[in-house]
Amino acid sequence: MLAINFSGFSLEVGTDEAGRGCLAGPVVAAAVILPVDFSHPFLNDSKQLSEKKRLDLRPIIEENAIAFAVSFVMQQEVDEINVLQASITAMHRAIDALKISPEFIIVDGNKFRKYQQIPHQTIVKGDSKYRSIAAASILAKTYRDDYMEKIHQEFPNYFWDKNKGYPTVEHRNAIREFGATIHHRKTFKLLPEQLKLEL
Repeated sequence: MLAINFSGFSLEVGTDEAGRGCLAGPVVAAAVILPVDFSHPFLNDSKQLSEKKRLDLRPIIEENAIAFAVSFVMQQEVDEINVLQASITAMHRAIDALKISPEFIIVDGNKFRKYQQIPHQTIVKGDSKYRSIAAASILAKTYRDDYMEKIHQEFPNYFWDKNKGYPTVEHRNAIREFGATIHHRKTFKLLPEQLKLEL
């Protein structure tokens, strides 16, 4: 059973990101403020849920949230500022976009930059411990998946509709055969053999 609240503040926002480990596409973050009485039997870390359950939960979260927002940091910016900074930047931008300013921020993971004067707490595996972070993980994941399915239409050889940009064997084989696209992160090791030196 996920905990309702960490801080005791009623306007506590949970934030999480999706896509850090991908070779292509954006890092996407969401921020969600849930009512303290909100619960749902399926609500959990997005990685523990089927795609169908995530998609079923998304409108329920959006309809019931006091406030929510989703933010994209595109691959070019990921390359410029590095993926950790991109993740934190995406979370900041999602909080920026909330229609209500939160009183406290809880963050999935162990890295965050102070946001304005609002106190925060990082929580390792927070998406499997707190409802608002779990809700944020579901929104970040589903919005990112939708985007990857859309750009899959343009570049079907990379199977982004299935792998969502993660480094699967078929994704890496496609990079080997067809090269990198405008959606690939140029600072990432796209192929294992990039480590090998030609002597």
